[in-house]
Amino acid sequence: MMRMQIPTQVEQIINTLNKAGFEAYAVGGCVRDTLLGRTPGDWDITTSAHPEEVKRLFRRTIDTGIQHGTVTIMMDRTGYEVTTYRIDGEYEDGRHPKQVEFTSNLLEDLKRRDFTINAMAYSHETGIVDAFGGMEDLKNRTIRCVGDAMERFTEDALRILRAIRFSAQLDFAIEQETWNGIFRIAPNIAKVSKERIQVELTKLLLSDHPERMRQVYETGISTYVSGAFAGLPWERMEIPASLPAEKYVRWAAFLRCARLCEAADAPGTAVSAELASGTAAQTAVRVLKDLKLDNDTIAKVRTLVKWSGVELEKQQDTLAQGQAQTQGQEQSEQPDGRPVSPAIVRRAMSQMEPEVWDALLELNDYDNEIRRLTEEIRAAGDCLDLKHLAVNGQDLIRAGVKPGKEMGVILNHLLELVLEHPELNRREELLRHCQEA
Repeated sequence: MMRMQIPTQVEQIINTLNKAGFEAYAVGGCVRDTLLGRTPGDWDITTSAHPEEVKRLFRRTIDTGIQHGTVTIMMDRTGYEVTTYRIDGEYEDGRHPKQVEFTSNLLEDLKRRDFTINAMAYSHETGIVDAFGGMEDLKNRTIRCVGDAMERFTEDALRILRAIRFSAQLDFAIEQETWNGIFRIAPNIAKVSKERIQVELTKLLLSDHPERMRQVYETGISTYVSGAFAGLPWERMEIPASLPAEKYVRWAAFLRCARLCEAADAPGTAVSAELASGTAAQTAVRVLKDLKLDNDTIAKVRTLVKWSGVELEKQQDTLAQGQAQTQGQEQSEQPDGRPVSPAIVRRAMSQMEPEVWDALLELNDYDNEIRRLTEEIRAAGDCLDLKHLAVNGQDLIRAGVKPGKEMGVILNHLLELVLEHPELNRREELLRHCQEA
C-alpha cells in the first residue's frame, strides 16, 4: 500500500475524526499534486462527519460553506477545509447545485468531482482510494472527466476552462470525449461570472504552457468571454514561458497581440508603431475591465502593451529629429546600429514603475547595452520622476512662481532637463534655470 507524506496537521485532523468514529481522507488536488511530486497549495479533507459533528471535535472552526457541508479548521494559523461527503442536486444555473445531500458513502462524493485526477482520496489507513482511474490518467498524462463529460460540463460550465487550465499547468493532454464536451458546452461559459473566468485564465497564463490559451479560442469558449477578448488576433500571440510568472507580465504578453488589430481593421494601410501601441493599450484595458481585473494590474498591463515592441533606437531618432526641427536645423544622417543614449533609457524608465520597466526588458527582449545602462542609471541614483527632482512646488513658489498650471509645466520641463542631464539635478541649478528661462 502506497504511503503518502501529508502535513502533520492534516494527519491530526484525520486521526481526530477517525477516533470519533468517522471516515476522513485528504482529497482532490492535494492528492494529485503529491503523487506528481508537486507541492500542494492547500490540503482539503472529506469526511463522513456532518458539519456540526466536525465543529464539536475541534476548538477553532469557521463556517466557510456550512450550507454545502464545509467547515474550516484552524491549526497553527493555517485553515484546512473539511467537507462532508455529499451528493449534488440539480444544477439549475449551470454553475451551482440547487441543493446538496449529505451521504455516508465516499464513492458517491468522489463521483461528483470534475476530473479523474481530482477524484482520488487518501489516508494512511486505507492508502489511495481511486475508483475512476485517476492514477492511470496521471501516468498517461491525461485530463479526463469523471463519468460522462457532457454531464460534468453541463453541471458546471467553469469545468471546461478548468480542463484547459489543468492541461497547461500539468502539460497533460485532454482526452477526446472530454475535448468534444468542451466544444459542445462552450456557450454555457456565458453563465459563469467574469471573476471566475478571469481566475482560470490567469492561472493558465501563469502556467508553464501559457500558449495553451489558444485552446480557449479553438474550442469557441472565447466568444462567450467578452467581445473584446474574442476579437483579439490570438493566432499571432507569443507568450514565452520564460517570462516572469507575474500576473501583469503574462497578461501583457498575451494582450500585446492586440497591436495587430489595427492592420486587420484597415487592410493595406500602414499603421505606425505609436498608433498601434496606443490602440492596443486601449484594447487591453477593455479586455481586462471586462474580466474584472484589479486596477493595479490593468494599469501595469496598459503600460507594457503600450511599450511593447518599441525600439529605443527609433525613439532616439524621433527625439533627435524633433530637437533639430525646434532649432531650425536639418537632421544629419546617423549610421544604423549606434548605441542608445542613457537619456533615452532614462526617459523610458521615467514612464513606468521600476518593476514594470524590468518586465519590459524581458517582454521586448532588450539587448545587453540597454540592461547595462539600466543598472548604471539605478546605481547612480539618477532622477526619473518628479518625486526625486531636487526642487518641488514650494521651492518654485518661494522663487516667485504662482501655483497652478504654469507650475506643473515648469516642473515637467525641469524633469525633462535632468533626464537629459542628470548632473543638473541640484536645487540651486534648477532654480537658476527657472530664472533664466
